[in-house]
Amino acid sequence: MSELLRIENICKSFPGVKVFDGFDFDLMSGEIHCVCGENGAGKSTMIKILSGAYKPDSGTYYFEGKDVGALTPHSAIELGIQTIYQEHNLCPQLSVAENLFIGKEVLKGGFLIDRASMVSRAKEVLEYLNTSISPYDIVGSLGSGAQKTVEIARGLVQQSKVMILDEPTASFNREESNHLLEIVRTLREAGLGIIYISHHLEEVFQIADRVTVIRDGEKINTHPIEGLTEEKLIKEMIGRDVSMLFDRETFEIGEEKFRVENVSGNGVNDISLHVRKGELLGVAGMVGSGRTELLELLFGSAHMSSGECFIDGEKVKINSPKQAIANHICFITESRQRTGLFLDHTVVANCVVASFSKGRKALAMPAEEVKIAEEYIDRLSIKTPSALQKAVFLSGGNQQKVVLAKWFITNGEIFFFDEPSRGIDIGAKEEIYVLMSNLLREGKSIVMVSSDMPELISMSDRIMVMRGGRFVGELSKEEISEENILKHSIGGVK
Repeated sequence: MSELLRIENICKSFPGVKVFDGFDFDLMSGEIHCVCGENGAGKSTMIKILSGAYKPDSGTYYFEGKDVGALTPHSAIELGIQTIYQEHNLCPQLSVAENLFIGKEVLKGGFLIDRASMVSRAKEVLEYLNTSISPYDIVGSLGSGAQKTVEIARGLVQQSKVMILDEPTASFNREESNHLLEIVRTLREAGLGIIYISHHLEEVFQIADRVTVIRDGEKINTHPIEGLTEEKLIKEMIGRDVSMLFDRETFEIGEEKFRVENVSGNGVNDISLHVRKGELLGVAGMVGSGRTELLELLFGSAHMSSGECFIDGEKVKINSPKQAIANHICFITESRQRTGLFLDHTVVANCVVASFSKGRKALAMPAEEVKIAEEYIDRLSIKTPSALQKAVFLSGGNQQKVVLAKWFITNGEIFFFDEPSRGIDIGAKEEIYVLMSNLLREGKSIVMVSSDMPELISMSDRIMVMRGGRFVGELSKEEISEENILKHSIGGVK
């Protein structure tokens, strides 16, 4: 293997925040080099420096042994560096072949696009990646996993030497994830250098040749995968012992707070559940079991065709999110970036937005709103230069805290959490769990959907399991185990 790229003594600061101060990293050909670290550790900044999106304040960048100076996105692509971000970067209305050659179209006669040649080459690459995707498929009609495959195929068509993959399986099911990992291995065999960023440590141990750990903008260590343990990796990532994780305090559970009976709609069929004060009800199930659809139904963001809702024993109507908020219901959605935040707005604007539906006038008292936001920035330990920082510039864990602040300000009593720790690092997970535990201590009620088995097992007082849009089992605290959850989820229990 030969060295493909190396960065030395990289320094990078933003207003009020120093990210890197003398950071080094290297990548070899035919290598999968995984990068692990908490949100806010500097992984995203590193990716953007490598891709030319950010210019470092100082430092040296070598590609194939040559000093290439500061990169731009264009010059990085010309060198052969392809960056595949967590969010898709494709033209959904165009075909697969058109997306593969976008900006690099094959011409004949000097000005006519040679579609036949493009389709032929696209077929070769797609077959090489062992996928059934057709060059003629419209990208917008493909699933998330297939679209990620198209982005990788584009890198091959454009003769990339380095591929940077940022959380590529964050929203994938197990089958999609396994297929993508096989593709990544295929790229390694072809001699490409792969930089792979993931919070899923099981993926790291499946595919990595080396692992670099970043914490607070510092490279803590680079390890060959042989001999590296998950415990050691986690300890380096968070800087504290693994045993401190997932140890939730339990509280006295009070009387029933929220109940629904025989609710249907949005793919959910005849479901009844209840949750009490100070209780966390976990909702488990495989992808497609209807868990998110259930929360959308209960929050009024999807139509309930039948069923009844009760709060504190009194029947209520929840036909819209506004009615849900009026009844002190809060919904921390699965995608904080798409449905939880206004990314291009400030922290303060995001903090106060939900309270507008409870009678506050938007932007009536900006100084008061800043004061409220600063109170919750302090209470939730949100890391931000100021309340006027845009939400897009916060790390994933801090974005999730802003979502929580938004709902805390509404004086919520019933909290729906959909995948509360998805896409955030181990240290930030623990902080979110502490905040959730504080809600339970105050007598609030939580319904939590999660695909994270340790999260479900450690955080739940009870678990209800869904399959095919229905509840198929309930587990008490004493019955909760991975085996019992999976038996119900996959149909092993009648």
